[in-house]
Amino acid sequence: MNRPRDRLSTKGLLPRMQARPRKDGLTTYRYITIHNKPINLGTDRLAAIQRVLDTLKIGEDMGTVRRLWEQYQQTPGWRDLAPRSQADYKAQSVPLLGVFGTMQAKAITAPMVAQYLRVERGNAPVRANREVSLLGNLIALAIERGEAEHNPCKGGQVKRNKERPRTTLPALGGIAALVELANAKGGQWKVIVMAAQFAALTGSRQCELLTLHWPQFSADVVRLRRAKQRGGAEKIEQITVSPALLDLRTRLQDVAHNRAMGVVFPNRHGNAYTVNGFATMWCRLRDEALAKGVILESHTFHDLRAHYATQYKISTGQLPDMHANVVTTAKVYERSRVSKRDSL
Repeated sequence: MNRPRDRLSTKGLLPRMQARPRKDGLTTYRYITIHNKPINLGTDRLAAIQRVLDTLKIGEDMGTVRRLWEQYQQTPGWRDLAPRSQADYKAQSVPLLGVFGTMQAKAITAPMVAQYLRVERGNAPVRANREVSLLGNLIALAIERGEAEHNPCKGGQVKRNKERPRTTLPALGGIAALVELANAKGGQWKVIVMAAQFAALTGSRQCELLTLHWPQFSADVVRLRRAKQRGGAEKIEQITVSPALLDLRTRLQDVAHNRAMGVVFPNRHGNAYTVNGFATMWCRLRDEALAKGVILESHTFHDLRAHYATQYKISTGQLPDMHANVVTTAKVYERSRVSKRDSL
């Protein structure tokens, strides 16, 4: 006699759950709705049970920030994020969950958010702003699920910490000295510093140049997909190859593992650098240059993008088309702080 479908199985399943053994030794779990529609729950028993609890909105951790964070990573919006954005969110979730993890989203108030910004994370005000933005996304998800009614992180209820754009501008002499140091070290350091030269000559983001392949980099033009695009038509950046960039291209070809289809800036295995791997190499090179007095001021790799914008403005009198918002280019990346114009 067949077992009724809504009976608790010997595996401790919830009502209306089924366990279906497979030939490969695994077990597939599914849930039967009241309309007799099966929903596949995968082969992980605990994950299947938790998914049913989420659907039925029962369980001790329902509505908590920690549980919302787990659910947020299963939404289509999360899947649409770039890998770098997902990594940033995961890093931001660590201190956020340490404070709000066990709290119900509906219990979080504006004063609590303000205390997090000013006290709990007062030593990292900019990062705190990003973490509160993530908290706002999680509470928005709770509102959609009927687990909260208002979002204290939205609508200007809490003023964010003041952020000041960076003012550091890498000098031409400093970049040249860094190149000399890397060439003396040899090996992969030459690739790292050539990536820095590429960023200084083109204004490309680190995430853009790390995925650059040789078919995109001809002797005449560089074509790459602009990062940080949301919605609308895809923006392709087309950069004319200058004599300096052409010289860099020739030097890059000397270390290329595959000039036909490979990445332009390969690691020692011939593959593309990961974001963390490249960042580690860059920081080591920069810190060594600082310790040896090769450069006098520390700057981030992203500051090279500001170097490009500033030099472009000085040379042409116009801002380059390098960001979706020209105001951001003028405010954040153009760092000469000198405005020139002709008199009448």
